[in-house]
Amino acid sequence: MLNLQGRRIFLAKATVDMRKSYQTLADVVRLQMDLDPLSGDVFIFIGKDRSRVKVLVWDAAGFWVCAKRLEGSRFAVPQGGGLPTGASGSLPLSVQEVSTVLAGIRMPDPSSRRHALFNTRS
Repeated sequence: MLNLQGRRIFLAKATVDMRKSYQTLADVVRLQMDLDPLSGDVFIFIGKDRSRVKVLVWDAAGFWVCAKRLEGSRFAVPQGGGLPTGASGSLPLSVQEVSTVLAGIRMPDPSSRRHALFNTRS
């Protein structure tokens, strides 16, 4: 498993075509998120239907691309990560938030809990 401790983690604010791979995801990081894909930071991309996610990380030898697809549910998106098509920028995440997102855990609606971390509205 990829060690996220000590790394900055960013969620792309725009949905991403899940057919993209190493270089085109690195281009999204550079051009849309205004970050350096070679920094060693972790970049997370969620597909339009929110059933797929990809993670891009650079290590000393090259890029890692990890992917996950949920069956019958959708990835919850942290508040502020609305994922509109064509948006730019990124949302910094904690290791705990990333673990929750990647596990596919559905959180209650934030309006129903005072300290909810995630927005699960469609």
